[in-house]
Amino acid sequence: TIEPHLKPIQLVETLADLYRRLGTCLESEKSLICIEQYSILSSLGDPKLLRRCLRAARQHAFDVHSKVVLSALLRYERREDEHDGVSPMDCSSFILECPKATLESGCDLNSIYDHCKCYQECTNSADAQISKEDELLTLEEDSDISFCVGNEEIDCVRSKIAALSTPFKAMLCGSFIESKRSKIDFSQNGISVELMKAVDLYSRTKRVDMFSPKIVLELLSFAERFCCEEMKSACDIHLATFVNCMEDVLVLIEYGLEARANVLVASCLQVLLRELPSSLHSPKVMRIFCSSEARERLASAGHASFLLYYFLSQVAMEEDKVSNTTVMLLERLKECATLKWQKALALHQLGCVWLERLEYKSAQCYFEAATEAGHVYSLAGIARSRYKQGEQHSAYKLMNTLISEYKAVGWMYQERSLYNTGENKIADLNTATELDPTLSFPYKYRAVSKAEKKQTKDAISEIDRIIQFKLAPDCLELRAWLFIAIEDYGSALRDIRAMLTLEPSYKMFNVRLSGDDLIDLLNHKVQQGSQADCWLQLCDQWSSIDDIGSLAIIHQMLVNDPWKSLLRFRQSLLLLRLNCKKAAMRCLQLACNLSSSEHEKLIYEGWILYVTGHREEALAKAEKSILIQRSFEAFFLKAYTLSDSNLDPESSSYVIELLEEAIRCPSDGLRKGQALNNLGSKYVASGKLDQAANCYMNALDIKHIKAHQGLARVYSLRNQQKAAYAELSKLIEKAHNNASAYENRSEYCDSEMAKNDLNMATELDPLRTYPYSYRAAVLMDDQKETEAIEELSKAIAFKPDVQMLHLRAAFYESIGNLNSALCDCEAALCLEPDHIDTLDLYNRARDQAIHAQQ
Repeated sequence: TIEPHLKPIQLVETLADLYRRLGTCLESEKSLICIEQYSILSSLGDPKLLRRCLRAARQHAFDVHSKVVLSALLRYERREDEHDGVSPMDCSSFILECPKATLESGCDLNSIYDHCKCYQECTNSADAQISKEDELLTLEEDSDISFCVGNEEIDCVRSKIAALSTPFKAMLCGSFIESKRSKIDFSQNGISVELMKAVDLYSRTKRVDMFSPKIVLELLSFAERFCCEEMKSACDIHLATFVNCMEDVLVLIEYGLEARANVLVASCLQVLLRELPSSLHSPKVMRIFCSSEARERLASAGHASFLLYYFLSQVAMEEDKVSNTTVMLLERLKECATLKWQKALALHQLGCVWLERLEYKSAQCYFEAATEAGHVYSLAGIARSRYKQGEQHSAYKLMNTLISEYKAVGWMYQERSLYNTGENKIADLNTATELDPTLSFPYKYRAVSKAEKKQTKDAISEIDRIIQFKLAPDCLELRAWLFIAIEDYGSALRDIRAMLTLEPSYKMFNVRLSGDDLIDLLNHKVQQGSQADCWLQLCDQWSSIDDIGSLAIIHQMLVNDPWKSLLRFRQSLLLLRLNCKKAAMRCLQLACNLSSSEHEKLIYEGWILYVTGHREEALAKAEKSILIQRSFEAFFLKAYTLSDSNLDPESSSYVIELLEEAIRCPSDGLRKGQALNNLGSKYVASGKLDQAANCYMNALDIKHIKAHQGLARVYSLRNQQKAAYAELSKLIEKAHNNASAYENRSEYCDSEMAKNDLNMATELDPLRTYPYSYRAAVLMDDQKETEAIEELSKAIAFKPDVQMLHLRAAFYESIGNLNSALCDCEAALCLEPDHIDTLDLYNRARDQAIHAQQ
């Protein structure tokens, strides 16, 4: 598919530009630049980077509307809607996501990451009451004018009614005839007696909290009609406190839009956004957002923005890319776009949607408009649209021109391959893989080509190349079909189960067959083991680091025992290891929902907080769980979370104590092996090599084969390099996924063998950054500066990693290319603003550049 993201041709330069703009722009502009950064980094698919962008955007948001949208977006990214017992207006206790804090204008950058004040009662309800007797006494003492509504007279204070608005002041104290009268007829204004009494009482007390919501709504309309801004604001703020659920929204939002009540509409909007994606399926809700008229009504209340429709359209595209709702929301996004990048994004996404809807002429028009707005990647959309309309040569020519005009990247050759034939097609796909090994289409095409030539085992080997470092449902599906072709039904079943773990509702065979149905068919071909057999298999697979096999077994176990929270938790740990964060979060939420005890639930909540960057809060959950019941998982979570920072010796000792405590608690070998391995690492860091070796040996005794890696480290520190090399060789033999083992073994051998191991690590997993850095450093030592920089550039082109950008910047600085060094530093700091080494290098290179200019 054409990716529905902004995809700059020069990503590093684009990130560097964003960093410079963030450093020089007004405070009010920072939030939107962070959203631009988010839209650009979306194509990389790194959840940690994207969340950092969103948090920074929310941090710098000062208006209510932006705060409401960004807080909801942060909550959506955490998939909070999947957590049982959580209402949309529940507070996470942080200012960044607090539903009450979002309704307050302005931001304090010093306290933005603090806990919010939801638990405090700001006012005493008893003080908020005014007795009926006091009200009547006040009315009797101060009245000097009456408003007649039907047969009743409402006694008021002229000066206080006049103070409500400029029109009332002109009418009661100016040259109008009413200024001379003590009685004024209000019968023809559609105002009830109750409303006029409320207006009088408000004019005296300046409060609306003693009225029913119905009366406050009438006061809001009255205030809008007679320009009573202070009254309108009081009603607006008070009514916002009544909005807690979808039913409240559907009743109150019309009043808010009619009266242009900013806070009330914001409060309603907040519930709708925090209910996503479910609210997207309500026709009543979509009428609030989808039409041009709806957008204009929201705009009149201060609540139509590019940011709002960006959020809505992203959710809609995830739910159903080709729905009418998605198209209408993207049209509204286009209408809200004011900046060049916003227009490019909206137009490009509309092109992607129309392409999926098979409306190729419309798709081409939108892609052309996006290209005119400066988005070069949309040329791929134009080419695809032309190809689908039978213009293959035109599509080929367009991509050929693109490759000749720009520094080529992988997707350009991938796209051109679609319009090429024979050997030229394969050559383009091979070049695409060389430039960007993360693109899945070239592997799939080559695999299918081999399968068509009856070379099915070679086809499986081809698709294995990408599956071993990038797990994607479509690749697993293809491999499953290939296994079925050679009647290896067990392997096919494994892949389908793993695929459904990633996407439970995945449809196979061109969306005509559910994965569950295919499992039912294949179950007749494969002997099914008992739950006890599955546990034994899981231990074997987990020990051999066969993560796909482990996922499949857990999926099978969950069919037999779907309410087992422990299995969901194990599933989430595997998915986190495989960098499938979205699926991992879903499993953690399910584990939380299914937990049978409070202490267990706290552990899963702690992991959710840890994964989403709330380390202190994760620690608090672990500690609370320990107070209820001392358990392996609670101690392990606390130790793991504490380890994720630069620890002083005292803190390291405390982590060791926690891990020792965890090991003393009941657990199974899978988790105990992990704890022993982690404990060994802490002992190594503390220089306690004998204790570390003992931990690793104990871990190996219970088949935790990753401990070979730690034991190799101990041998190396004892200057036993051959023993270290041999230990990692054992790991390579045993491990199903051994790219890490090859990378680590390279440290314990001569340079030529190290080079071979690192080349193997790159072949197995091109996303590992250390091999590129090592090879580049060797080339730099040999004074081959150009080759060293090119080695890093090769990886940065498809994975702009902070460490590699920093290293390339250092290389540029060493050869005097200060502009390139500064650009790389700025790109790295755009990804990680607090990276100390890069900040030091950046300041040094900038000083050198200034000195050179002088």
